[in-house]
Amino acid sequence: MKVFTNSMAARLFALAIVTTLAFGCSGDDGPGTPTPDPDPDETGFENSSIPFISINTNGNTIVNEPKVIADMNIYINQTLDLNTPIGIEFRGSTSLRLFEKKSYGIETRDAADEDIDLAVLGFPEEEDWILNGPYSDKTLLRNVLIFQISNEMGRYAPRTKFVELQINGSYRGVYAFMEKIKRDGDRVDVETLTTADNNPNVITGGYILKIDKTSGDTEIDDWPGDQAYTENLGFRSDFDPNGNRINVSPYGPKQGPETYFLYEYPKNDNITAAQKEYIQQYMSDFESALLGDNFSIGQRTYLDYIDRDSFVDFFILNELTANPDAYRLSTYMHKDRDGKLAMGPIWDFNLAFGNDGRSQTQTWIYRYNEIAPNDLWLVHFWWTRLMEDPEFKGAIKTRWNSLKSSLLNSNRINAMIDTHVQLLDENGALDRNYDKWRVIGVPLPFNSFVGATYEEEVQYVKTWITDRISWMDNQIQGF
Repeated sequence: MKVFTNSMAARLFALAIVTTLAFGCSGDDGPGTPTPDPDPDETGFENSSIPFISINTNGNTIVNEPKVIADMNIYINQTLDLNTPIGIEFRGSTSLRLFEKKSYGIETRDAADEDIDLAVLGFPEEEDWILNGPYSDKTLLRNVLIFQISNEMGRYAPRTKFVELQINGSYRGVYAFMEKIKRDGDRVDVETLTTADNNPNVITGGYILKIDKTSGDTEIDDWPGDQAYTENLGFRSDFDPNGNRINVSPYGPKQGPETYFLYEYPKNDNITAAQKEYIQQYMSDFESALLGDNFSIGQRTYLDYIDRDSFVDFFILNELTANPDAYRLSTYMHKDRDGKLAMGPIWDFNLAFGNDGRSQTQTWIYRYNEIAPNDLWLVHFWWTRLMEDPEFKGAIKTRWNSLKSSLLNSNRINAMIDTHVQLLDENGALDRNYDKWRVIGVPLPFNSFVGATYEEEVQYVKTWITDRISWMDNQIQGF
């Protein structure tokens, strides 16, 4: 190995790389399984500008929950930038069960094992972070790309940075280090809501809700834990995906016609009975207004309840990517004090941009229920109903036309892709990742396209984006 500096930090970094060889997991050489870690003398780490994260669990085994104590070192340009205790756990539901490359949730802590806010990799100070491990997304780019686009549109999405990860001496590949969605002035900027905030002057916010599986929120393991909805975790809409009132009792194993709103902030173990009653009534009033309005005579009382511009941007971002999870899973919304319900932040696009057979260039994803009517998680009626409102469609058209020649231009988006690819390629990260995970050319669950090379995977996404934007523009101009 080349010696690149005499500093203590550099010696620590070099030791971390050598440890990779000593403790790397061997695994099989078959498709989608870990392979022996590369010889550190040939990795090129010493020339890489991509941050390198080394985590040592000190003998603890990482589990889905709870977080276990570990130590994290972050190196930037081979210099130790941060050394901190952390808590670490697995993240994900389907991806956790199906894929060898895992994602992780981490929490920065102090020496007393208490949560502590830190400015990691230049991001605003916080304690909760995510190491997202792209696996079936063989470009490694999908989440990073759409989060970047969202932020440039003025809609907060988690900030991201590519890193390379090592855990207990085993090289784990390229990851996207990103912010966790949570209430914070630099993340989802809504008012703090404490257990004492129950009077009419403050109970109106802030709240964060999500439509999602219950994975990780229950003590039920494996697939049944995805659909174990309880009154403690959230509440059910009064209406089914067609806007018809539901007459069966809520909670228990999910039924297809149900949509649940989960408490994200305040968390289910902190939100008070009065706060639950307020937000449930607010959502019910919004849904009743949306269903009852007569657009033909200009009646739009639903606008008393929602920030329409946020709904428009949420629609554009999810339709731009034809995200098959859109509107029905990993769907966040928030309401500030004295404010209206707003959609976002966006989350989880690993199946988008044509990575899944349901993600097509010439199909509206808000009409997902027509594609997969038997799916357990269907798109709620909001979106088909909103698309019956000529003014909502007109707002989409106005916003789209304001963006299509600049940010939402296929040449510009493809140039963004090139910048990310160049970073990963020139620093040797692509070679290291795919030496570790031999998945190029291998069909993985959900893959609708399997390129023989990494370059083919990237070109597929570029062509897909160009075709998608062209189709959407043609459709939207007819609104």
